[in-house]
Amino acid sequence: MAVVEISVTPLGTGRVGVSNYIADCLQIVRQSGVKHQLTPMGTILEGDLDEIFTLLRQMHESPFAAGAVRVSTLIKIDDRRDRKDHTMEGKVRAVEERI
Repeated sequence: MAVVEISVTPLGTGRVGVSNYIADCLQIVRQSGVKHQLTPMGTILEGDLDEIFTLLRQMHESPFAAGAVRVSTLIKIDDRRDRKDHTMEGKVRAVEERI
């Protein structure tokens, strides 16, 4: 299972705030049914990598459809295939157990 973090930054919008663009991206995620977590600096997705890659492309394209002239997208992938319990919660729990 893959845990993927994406941060989409629209540029050339003529505005400092980008929350409207990010809200559009989050709507795409929610409609997909992929497990996710919104954070202050990005969105974390969990699931099948092929399904997530499709979603990443849709999220990257969304600001263009809303008028942005440039989009910078940062993607970080943690794909672990030796364990079935590789999840967002499991990754956090593994660290907290060591504190």
